[in-house]
Amino acid sequence: MSRDTLFLLDHEFADPALGGERVFYCKDCMTIEGLLATFPDRAANLDVVRVPWPRPRAQVVAMIGEENQNLPALVWDGGFTNEIEALLAALHTRHGFPERHP
Repeated sequence: MSRDTLFLLDHEFADPALGGERVFYCKDCMTIEGLLATFPDRAANLDVVRVPWPRPRAQVVAMIGEENQNLPALVWDGGFTNEIEALLAALHTRHGFPERHP
């Protein structure tokens, strides 16, 4: 059985569609970064891959297809999610991270 792979965007990036001068971060990726930093013992069970903002995101495309480049994304044998609520739930059920309070 292979390890789950968690794809996150680089911590900061420029968006050429918005002029390329302003620097941004991904809100959902930062939520996941916080979990990884807070629970390093659980994070150690994941292969974390940080990718640059521009598409195509070759590593993501290679694993889950061109149409699934939204990040963050969690990929496991036979499945993946790149929707934040489902991803948080998967981190809980698959890796023991606490549940997000409603």
